[in-house]
Amino acid sequence: MSKTDSAPFSYEGLDRVIHEKARLGLLTSLMAHPKGLAFADLKQLCGLTDGNLSRHLAVLQEASLVEVTKGYEGNRPHTTCRLTKAGRRRFLDYLAVLERLVRDAAKAAGREGAPLGRLGILST
Repeated sequence: MSKTDSAPFSYEGLDRVIHEKARLGLLTSLMAHPKGLAFADLKQLCGLTDGNLSRHLAVLQEASLVEVTKGYEGNRPHTTCRLTKAGRRRFLDYLAVLERLVRDAAKAAGREGAPLGRLGILST
């Protein structure tokens, strides 16, 4: 019997590297932009400061989820961030676990077939 069988609500796939709010936003932004995003664009999309964004990108980079490329556009420094192939796969796996969590919560609430907004677990 695996841990998943004996502890179905352990949600082992909720990766702590990804699960942090700012990193979840960063990865979602990068999923929507497969060619990558400029540092400034990510900063704006996720509402982070330069230092905060840099630190979260470093964590994601250490985990091989994102690739950060530094260069120049003209005379100005330019940093581009994009998901790695492994990062994309790992994020999709993470989302599958989140989907399972929402289904389990809906089932526990007794509203398995109801639209998500009506489950009482998500605001409408």
